[in-house]
Amino acid sequence: MDIIIVGCGKVGNALAEVLSEEHSVTIIDKIEDKIEAAVNDYDVMGIAGNCLQTSVLEEANIDKTDIFIAVTSSDEVNILSCLIAKKMKAHHCIARVRNPEFDRQLVFMREELGIGMMVNPDYNAANEIAKVLRYPEAINIESFAKGRVDLAEIRISSGSILDNIALSQLSKRLKLDVLICAVQRGDELIIPNGSFILRAGDKIHMTASHSAMVKFFRSISAAYREKRVKSAVLIGGGRVAYHLSKQLIEMGVKVKIIEIDEERCIELSQRLNKVNISHADGTDHDILEEEHVYDADAVVTLTGIDEENILLSLLAKKNGVEKVVTKVNRMSLIQLSDTLALDSLISPKTITVNQILQYVRAKQNSVGNSVTTLYRLVNDRLEALEFVIRDEKEYIGVPLKKLKIRSGILIASIVRGNELIIPKGDDCLRINDSVVVISTNKGFHDLSNIFD
Repeated sequence: MDIIIVGCGKVGNALAEVLSEEHSVTIIDKIEDKIEAAVNDYDVMGIAGNCLQTSVLEEANIDKTDIFIAVTSSDEVNILSCLIAKKMKAHHCIARVRNPEFDRQLVFMREELGIGMMVNPDYNAANEIAKVLRYPEAINIESFAKGRVDLAEIRISSGSILDNIALSQLSKRLKLDVLICAVQRGDELIIPNGSFILRAGDKIHMTASHSAMVKFFRSISAAYREKRVKSAVLIGGGRVAYHLSKQLIEMGVKVKIIEIDEERCIELSQRLNKVNISHADGTDHDILEEEHVYDADAVVTLTGIDEENILLSLLAKKNGVEKVVTKVNRMSLIQLSDTLALDSLISPKTITVNQILQYVRAKQNSVGNSVTTLYRLVNDRLEALEFVIRDEKEYIGVPLKKLKIRSGILIASIVRGNELIIPKGDDCLRINDSVVVISTNKGFHDLSNIFD
């Protein structure tokens, strides 16, 4: 497909890197140095210019563009450029919009203005944080098949019911239909078979239905000392904190925000009347003690500086906080999570890129590609993909045990209508099935690619 990306910032570059592997990509930015860097780093065309000028869009062949993606730092520029692109015959448009004031107009902009997708990184990051706070034992949770399948990442603690158990015995021991898809043991990433034995310290990725996942966490609660999050402290009062506070209040969680900017505190107190807003420096250890931060069930570090968030999270863990969530954007720092024994890391940039990739793949699917959802996990070493089977294929109706699946690949779940199937050897694939695949390989475009 032909794709135009407007904005050569962190998100724009991340999208250019991934999308240029499969599509023809043109990137537009006002700053020529940024364009030169993108062209040198990725297989893309570059145009230095104003995306609101029709001449610039014409130079980028806007009338032949399948997907136009606007991710500049300005919400207004993103929206307006999408409207111009749509008028100039771009097929689909995506705009990144961060200001909460646009929240109530998202449906209008999609339905009446023809902008196919509105992406709010801060709102989506808040959703992810709220998800892991619902399950304090989880490091991360993703969803497939419109929420019918959960993919959770957890770390096995010493003394856990999961410690020293063979995977073939897992469902019988827990009396639940769950599947361990991948195991990270130190630097090793493993797609396990039934004889694999779990150990304390392993980070596991598992799939189950939403109800089975809830029961799973309950079944291991004794080992994990499960404690529902009843109070949370958010350090940093930016847009993520705003969206997250609203969700936590609905969950019945008592919320405190510590924010250093007085004007922002006043604004938050006017918008969030059920949240305790504290005007203070959340990076000051004495302030953290005065505000009883370490007594909270959860601490979420949301300042604008990655290093501050990491240090504050480590401090909270050291002082006994059960659940700590850290907002980090820089990939080099995300990769330190295991070394520093950090709990849950959330990256608004990564969430935004993944969401846009899902949209692109869904549109690509309409012209023959069957990938509908893609998550990149374990520092991009693991892919979780959802395929939809739309046509008759040679593997349809054949028991999985008779199919030769490539190494490093596991079929994690099959969704058939409202039924979730944790696949076993006698199960078969059918037309219209949604199939979730876990792989240490990359570049699969069709379900047929996973078979030898």
